[in-house]
Amino acid sequence: MNRTPLFPAAASGIRPAPLPCTGPVTVPVPAAVRFRAACPDCRGRFELAAAALRLAIGATSRTTFYTFTCPECGASVRKPAGERIIELLTGGGVRTLRLHTAL
Repeated sequence: MNRTPLFPAAASGIRPAPLPCTGPVTVPVPAAVRFRAACPDCRGRFELAAAALRLAIGATSRTTFYTFTCPECGASVRKPAGERIIELLTGGGVRTLRLHTAL
């Protein structure tokens, strides 16, 4: 396997040794991360911990959404998730499910 360095080689033509591959890097997320949310049923506004939210990423914008249960009325809430929401939720430690389409 031919490894290509992620940075340019030195001017002398000597290639640096490739870095060992260790797998995905986990980024620690503070347990105190909270997300503001609102319920469309009871119109309640509240903050939720990352564990209270779920993110589903599908092939289209219609199949990409996040869900939570309203702590005030108990309704199950599903809202669309754009690129910025996906970035914030994944960076905040929300569990993510990738939806695959059948071929």
